[in-house]
Amino acid sequence: MSVGQPPAHRPKWFKSSYSGGNATECLEAAYTPDGVLIRDSKRSSGPRLELSRRAWAHFVAGVPAR
Repeated sequence: MSVGQPPAHRPKWFKSSYSGGNATECLEAAYTPDGVLIRDSKRSSGPRLELSRRAWAHFVAGVPAR
């Protein structure tokens, strides 16, 4: 029996509805128990930005409505 780290949470990624048809500039996000992860859809194994729930709420509140 292994004593290492427990299996990592596998986030369910989604693209913004504002992404449109432009496949060259898209972010993906995933909700986690602690907040939200954000990544570049073209580099899914690349770096991720982790935001707290509070920071995400402030970000979304600052996005202008279309």
